[in-house]
Amino acid sequence: MIDRIRLSLLKISVLVALAFSTATASAQLSASLPYKDNAIDSLSANSSYIDEQAFTASKAAKLSSIFDDVNENSLQKKVSVSLNNSRDRRQLMDYLKQLEIGDNNAAGNEARNKTLFKFANLFARLKLYPLAMKCFFKTLQKDKKLKDNEEAAAVDSLEIDTSQNTDLPINTKDDSLAYVQSLQVRSDKSKRTTYENISGTFNDGKQAVAYALLFHVKQPSPGKKKVHVLAYTGHTYITLIKYNTDSTYVSCSFGFYPKKDHLFSATPWFPSTSSQFKNDAGHKWDEIIGKFISRKSFEKILKLTKEYNDVDYHLSYNNCTDFSLQAAGVAGISISNTDGKWFMGHGNNPGVTGQSILQGGYGTTDKQPVTTLFKSLNTSVTEK
Repeated sequence: MIDRIRLSLLKISVLVALAFSTATASAQLSASLPYKDNAIDSLSANSSYIDEQAFTASKAAKLSSIFDDVNENSLQKKVSVSLNNSRDRRQLMDYLKQLEIGDNNAAGNEARNKTLFKFANLFARLKLYPLAMKCFFKTLQKDKKLKDNEEAAAVDSLEIDTSQNTDLPINTKDDSLAYVQSLQVRSDKSKRTTYENISGTFNDGKQAVAYALLFHVKQPSPGKKKVHVLAYTGHTYITLIKYNTDSTYVSCSFGFYPKKDHLFSATPWFPSTSSQFKNDAGHKWDEIIGKFISRKSFEKILKLTKEYNDVDYHLSYNNCTDFSLQAAGVAGISISNTDGKWFMGHGNNPGVTGQSILQGGYGTTDKQPVTTLFKSLNTSVTEK
């Protein structure tokens, strides 16, 4: 009997020792792991009692403290700096993805729309046009969800391939694409290009889900209806964007230029000269009008570009503004007042065209409401 009691006591002692050693080892292992402030318990995360929206809202609240800046100029600088750092870019994309989450109430929806539109303007000013139009598109989506009228139906008729991914989602691919594009637009010097280079940009072998056009105006004197300042006449150009089903995109900004045959070419004395296209990815601008367009319109604009590849430049009736206005017309954009006079000539020009946009003299020529047009003004104009 005594031996049995001793054997039982021995077993209990061994079990206690094993339990103690296991707890100690577990504590040491936990102490050696890095602490994660935002880590979520895996068991809790799988529980049906966890509110996923609460986690999302908490994450969005932390991100908003970084990018939710009232002052657009300081926010623009902050975003510009963020593009140069991979960690900051990911944080920016996370913030934008949070904005994609819709609200079921008008007040929350309106607040998100304002923020999305603010970022659309910021990205346009940073010359990241595909990302700008993505943000703008999401404001149209939010409006459509809350409206049940003719305008909502018109928004729903935007030329997007509804059989594919119609959300134009912001994701990790925008991270790298935005960085590459930010490097390409740092120089505002426009270099010569050709129709073949322009059209070749869009031959990426990928299926498109959406297309967009942006109409850019650089006035000779920002915010003023001046046709020229000394010899400077400003510039008008366009950007074409192709969004793919795999969430990638390609874009090209370009304008129609004179190719000087001699010193006085493209002047009032010799208004006609040879022509050329230039890559305007980094070109400055004062006003932008943007629009989503159909594949048919996109191809017509490329065809127009090919036609302009073989015609002469003329200061009065075949200049950069003439070409861009024709492209905008194909896209369904109209500008009401674009003509101005100068010494020994007159015609469409950036100074008058830009001022017309500033004063609201623009619209659509198709069934879509004017709210489907993206209008952006650069700081050179808004500060006046």
